[in-house]
Amino acid sequence: MFTTAVDAHRVRLEKVFERKDVARLPELRRALGVRSRTTVFFALKAAGYCTSYSHAGGYYTLRRIPKFDEHGLWFRGEVRFSKHGTLRATIVVLVCEAPAGRTHDELEEVLGLRVHDTLRSLVEAHALGREPVQSVYVYLDPDAERAAAQLEKRRRKLPAPVQEAVPIAGGTLDAPRIIEILLAVVHAPRADARAIAARLRTAGSTVGDEQVEAVFARYDLGKKTARSRSRPSRR
Repeated sequence: MFTTAVDAHRVRLEKVFERKDVARLPELRRALGVRSRTTVFFALKAAGYCTSYSHAGGYYTLRRIPKFDEHGLWFRGEVRFSKHGTLRATIVVLVCEAPAGRTHDELEEVLGLRVHDTLRSLVEAHALGREPVQSVYVYLDPDAERAAAQLEKRRRKLPAPVQEAVPIAGGTLDAPRIIEILLAVVHAPRADARAIAARLRTAGSTVGDEQVEAVFARYDLGKKTARSRSRPSRR
């Protein structure tokens, strides 16, 4: 009798997800005509489901629906799902699988939401390591040997020391300012010149778009300049 009821609820649940890819618990309760969370979760378990890592895990989808990307992530609007499960589990996988570890900004760019508090708790729980590299923390595998290999690769990715000024309109850009710009590029590798300049100004710098553009050109960074009008879609 119990099995028959669960099967009936599962069928109704699957019909909900034929109409839409994701749903919240109140909607699923209404669809099943029940008040009990437990009844909904029995039906979800029977159908095979995933819980969002965004919105405090408040969205659900069936396991067969997501088409996960190379990071194991799937987005529906502002709702985010991971094949690794929770946000904590996903961050650990992303950090440990990254050859050079990952910074806070890199993780936020990939995951599409704030991760500061989660990173702090993972470090406190020794689920991740953390080391400063120049002006930013890099999050690393908790295993010391693997973390050392990640750190070495991260340091190899850093820009070479700047020994010369970059000419700009009306003068030159000195080495400290050039380093400031290059570090910003390391922390946000997909950003164009305009976005880099905006990030630096938000942090209190007086750097301008043309200065960042000059550094991009001087070091052949292969980025779009601040005058670019369009950006390719990330997805």
